[in-house]
Amino acid sequence: MADTPITNTHQYEAWNGYEGRHWADHQARYDALNDELNAPLLEAAALRDTDTVLDIGCGNGSVTRLAARRARHAVGIDLSAPMLERARTTAETEGLHNVTHVQGDAQVHPFERSAFDAVLSRYGVMFFADPVAAFGNIAGALREGGRLAFVCPQSFDRLDQARIFEAVARYAPLPDLTAASATGPASFADPSRTRAVLSAAGFEGIEVTPLETHQHWGTDPADASAFLFGWGPMRHWLRDTPEEAVSRAREAATEAFGGFVTGAGAGAGAGVRLRSRSWLVTATRG
Repeated sequence: MADTPITNTHQYEAWNGYEGRHWADHQARYDALNDELNAPLLEAAALRDTDTVLDIGCGNGSVTRLAARRARHAVGIDLSAPMLERARTTAETEGLHNVTHVQGDAQVHPFERSAFDAVLSRYGVMFFADPVAAFGNIAGALREGGRLAFVCPQSFDRLDQARIFEAVARYAPLPDLTAASATGPASFADPSRTRAVLSAAGFEGIEVTPLETHQHWGTDPADASAFLFGWGPMRHWLRDTPEEAVSRAREAATEAFGGFVTGAGAGAGAGVRLRSRSWLVTATRG
């Protein structure tokens, strides 16, 4: 159990159950989905070797470690004990000694005030139960003029992944991932809402810039489909679906992934690559 308060109990349970274990056990696979976001995110954060940096929703710690190589010290915070264990082990293996990992809920965690020069996050800010309160707490952890940089998904229908889900949904029920929601993957898909939340939380100079990257889903369509159907949300959505329907849905996903095969053999860029569209959000603490 985390040593500090948890308000986002649903997410805490998910990330300390199957979902968190799956991410920890498949660290390289999940990083392959999002690693193309690292360079623009770190460039936007403009880290200096004197900075103390906070990584929100650090997960397995990939971005935290990258930040630590550029900054004086990096702190990663996440709800998931399995992923934090993986993050700590990897940092030790890589010989990084200027990294700290904390299990906690960034919405209410008692950060030391004005302790950080920069806060960043790669897909780790969309699930706050109360986004204004969460970003207000984060703003308090930043020094005056401190920098915020994060990436979050655009609307689901603008991602190639939507094509795969359309194929699955022909045989098995899935939620409407294009629907607007106050929390969840698409919670910051609307830039106007993002600006309103950050402004209310005490940030200024808010910029929202589109990013187009690619996600590496697997070596071939069958591999990509197997990975997708092991993903926690997919297992949750299909838990009551008859086995025959799940099997048909998986076959449909494999066929759909076939439209996104690129390269040949085991060379760089080979495999199943889906286009992803994100927002790069930057701001400063007022």
